Amino acid sequence: MDSRYGITIPFDGVPLLEHKEWFHKIADLGYTDLWSAEVDGADGFTPLLLAAIWEPRLQLGVAVTPVFTRGAGLLAMSIAAVAEVAEGRFTMGLGASSEPVVQRWNGVKYEKPYARTRDVLRFVQRALDGEKIDEVFETFEVHGFKLSRPVAVRPPLLLGALRPGMLRLAGTQADGAILNWLSADDVAQCRAEVGEGKTIAARLFVIPTPDAETARLIGRRMISSYLTVTAYAEFHRWLGRGPALQPMWDAWAAGDRKLANAVIPDSVVDELIIHGSYEACRDHVARYIDAGVHIPTLAIIPFGVDLQEAVEGLAPR
Repeated sequence: MDSRYGITIPFDGVPLLEHKEWFHKIADLGYTDLWSAEVDGADGFTPLLLAAIWEPRLQLGVAVTPVFTRGAGLLAMSIAAVAEVAEGRFTMGLGASSEPVVQRWNGVKYEKPYARTRDVLRFVQRALDGEKIDEVFETFEVHGFKLSRPVAVRPPLLLGALRPGMLRLAGTQADGAILNWLSADDVAQCRAEVGEGKTIAARLFVIPTPDAETARLIGRRMISSYLTVTAYAEFHRWLGRGPALQPMWDAWAAGDRKLANAVIPDSVVDELIIHGSYEACRDHVARYIDAGVHIPTLAIIPFGVDLQEAVEGLAPR
């Protein structure tokens, strides 16, 4: 399976309507993919629709859209609309997301994330194939829904997956998995659960600066913000990083955010955050590709450097 090379959009500080020239530049530089996310900025679909219209050379994906925050029918309609506009260049990422995003920010109960992801995946697959669905799933029910504009070809459906159950679901019932917050050395453990012949995408956080101290300072803040969320904490326990991160979890639980950042080892930051010169960063990304990531997607944190310079410097060679 050929590897691709993506970048995360939209860029912070750049209005959506000003991304057109960025998309042309990204394609010119040799990037193959644009991937959005859906957390607390733009929704996952709108930036991709703009990209689909403005720059036909690029593949598109979302990593990920939560399975809780839209009704099943609306989610199928949104996927079908982007797939129609993108004409075969769209990959859909579904995921359970997390309790803060789903429950605290959207007012939806975060219950049975595995079952909900499985049920939404099965529903979406059937809906995109044009089937009329009347069924009681474990986590929701749908009666008489049928897409009036089914897609000509169902886009690949990947699952955001962190632990064995969801990784196996991605391998057995979806087209692959989307990984996040892992080192290049962790990829093999995740791939073993997904199985062979499936697409693996991964969002990779990149701070392109040779100032290791500054990169680690920023990286520690990012790590303590993400890896204290239950799903990510359990993921890293499964990966074997529990002893290294337990002091952070203890300090965070005690309400000492400063200490939580301070006790994260340099080695953990260096594993999870790509930083250094542009050449060093590209070499680090290559390690993920060599480990079996087919679609590495860079999430650039351009601290102290111009965004355009960072996009150019990190482009594939």
